[in-house]
Amino acid sequence: MSINRVTVLGRLGADPEVKRTGTGKLVANLRVACSERWKDRNGEWQERTDWVPVVIWTEFLAERVEEHARKGDMVYVEGKFQTREYEKNGEKRYVTEVVVQGFGSTVEVPGAARKSGSRDDGRDDRGGGRDSRRSEDRGSSTRSSGSGSRGPRSMADDLDDDIPFGPEWRG
Repeated sequence: MSINRVTVLGRLGADPEVKRTGTGKLVANLRVACSERWKDRNGEWQERTDWVPVVIWTEFLAERVEEHARKGDMVYVEGKFQTREYEKNGEKRYVTEVVVQGFGSTVEVPGAARKSGSRDDGRDDRGGGRDSRRSEDRGSSTRSSGSGSRGPRSMADDLDDDIPFGPEWRG
């Protein structure tokens, strides 16, 4: 038995590249920078950045990334490693990517809900989607510690409903 599961937390090196395949399927490509810093033996800071290619085949996740993720944004990705072969200039090449597709795969943009205003392209930057009204619609009694007509607070009341790529969007 083996497990092929990858978790990546890093920043986007460029805006997501979203395309349609010849069959009309939406696919998003990301380049995620994972950096680490440490002090060497001489006490000087060193840094190394690894670039991780990510391919998102789950259509609704690709749509959300296209809407909410931009260069420099922190992203959280769960998927699996996959190596594919291609030919360039008559030479065989190989690339290993994190593939987001099917059960157990997800992409989240943790900071997307905290941004304010709108983007240069005019799209709403607050996370949008079906849950964007929830925090505004809640009365103060929802945040109370049990007093009021709604009863005791649940753990769900403490969650930020405006975060896109939450559990309801997992692939």
